[in-house]
Amino acid sequence: MSTTRSRRRWLGMPFIALGVAMIIVDATIVNVAIPSIIRDLRISAPTAEWFNSIYSLVFAALLITFGRAGDLFGRRRLFMIGTTVFVIASLITATAQSGSTLILGRFVQGVGGAMILPSTLSTLNALFQGRDRAIAFAIWGSTIGGVAAIGPLVGGWLTTDYSWRWAFLINVPIGVAILIGASLLVPETRDTEARRGVDIAGVTSSMVGLGALVFGLIEGQTYGWWSPVSGETFAVGGWTWPFQSIAPSPVAFAVGAVALAGLLAAERSRSRAGKVAVIDMSLFSLRSFRYGNIAALIVSLGEFGLLFAIPLYLQGVLGYSALGTGTLLLALASGAFLVGGATPQVARLLGGRGIVRLGLALEVIGIAGLGFTAGVDTAAWSMVPWLFVYGCGVGFATAQLTSVILVDVPVRLSGQGSGIQSTFRQVGSALGEAVLGTILITGIGNSLDARLTTAHIPAATRTAIVALVKSTGGTAIPGLRAQPGGEAVANAASADVVDAVHAVAFAAALFVFVGFLATLALPPIRQSREEEDDETRVGAGAAGR
Repeated sequence: MSTTRSRRRWLGMPFIALGVAMIIVDATIVNVAIPSIIRDLRISAPTAEWFNSIYSLVFAALLITFGRAGDLFGRRRLFMIGTTVFVIASLITATAQSGSTLILGRFVQGVGGAMILPSTLSTLNALFQGRDRAIAFAIWGSTIGGVAAIGPLVGGWLTTDYSWRWAFLINVPIGVAILIGASLLVPETRDTEARRGVDIAGVTSSMVGLGALVFGLIEGQTYGWWSPVSGETFAVGGWTWPFQSIAPSPVAFAVGAVALAGLLAAERSRSRAGKVAVIDMSLFSLRSFRYGNIAALIVSLGEFGLLFAIPLYLQGVLGYSALGTGTLLLALASGAFLVGGATPQVARLLGGRGIVRLGLALEVIGIAGLGFTAGVDTAAWSMVPWLFVYGCGVGFATAQLTSVILVDVPVRLSGQGSGIQSTFRQVGSALGEAVLGTILITGIGNSLDARLTTAHIPAATRTAIVALVKSTGGTAIPGLRAQPGGEAVANAASADVVDAVHAVAFAAALFVFVGFLATLALPPIRQSREEEDDETRVGAGAAGR
């Protein structure tokens, strides 16, 4: 490997990381902008829900398909196409004058994001080996962990000082910079020995199965997990859900289960027959890949799910602004970024598997600490150490778990491997949001009526207050406090939200701890194996450059 070629690969790393940062920020930045979007465009709550969820839905459904496409047609090419699509979609979203245009823009953003994420991961897997590979994955993982926390800050700043439209317009100059840098500094890689052809049935089944599964997870808490929720009707365009006895989610789960079961059976049959398959089932024979993905799925349930509850608590109970909330979450981002540089050195002492366990242990400590610390009168500074520890855990665990999952995956299949592991994470995140969101909303209404009764609030008023606090996740509390005689109501609602946040934090900590236990099944990864210069891998990775 020449010094010039090695240097060029590192020069391209910032643009790969910037591409990941762009799609991760856009997934988190929207949460603080939604209230302004609703007011500005006067869109309905169901439209806002779809605007927020369609991105994750499309993103998860296409990851495996585009991972395979990158292996065949070029990973840098797919990365640049995805960036172009994402920028165009951002322009559509930023200039939208109606709810339908907003949804269209977010749909196309999901397509672009599904091209970008697996192509960045598989490019790193192909370009770097040994210690360089560990450093590259550390940068990639720290970028995800840190940027996920920075997103609310950026969204709060842009929305407060400028306009929610800038939350999407900012992607245009970033995207242009990525395209220029990638074209000049990121080498092309592909699987030159792969058989050409398209597994149409596999592509269709994966899209339908994953899309239906993520839809059910996202929309279950809104429209009901089995029976329809009173007052909530699922509608898309002019079509309305026709069934009164069953909600959309269980039907979506059934469709997803059938499609995914059919996908696995068909892909196994195609692989045995030597036909082109969208998923190479031989990857799951690799113990590191199989158990690593199981761990990633479980960890994702709790790893970022708490970020859904913390902003609601800070803004509703402690009275923080969107910008103030984002500023406090910088403690999490700082932890993730700080340990990113130290990860390769620590990995040499503990090995890849050991550093994953260290990271997950720190996450459990940080999340549980936040749960014990949160209170009605909590001082914000007391949460900073726990957020920092949580962020350090994310910085250690995210990159190294990805590295462990892909360590035995042949370079020629790195696109598929990257797409599959990203899908496991995305499904885990969607499941975590659904479960933790349900715990939060259920917890908020669990004892609020009783607390309001103790405060001598009339029955009709109690019902309205409970509905308002639940529907807003507690962010209506400052408004209630400002009403004449609203202090007692706000105190009762705050206490209820705090109880719910405790439940969410301890559930998230439990999920991450179970993920920690899942890493016990990972095979030992010797440092010598991580650092060896495998000529087969290098040759395969360089073949298409």
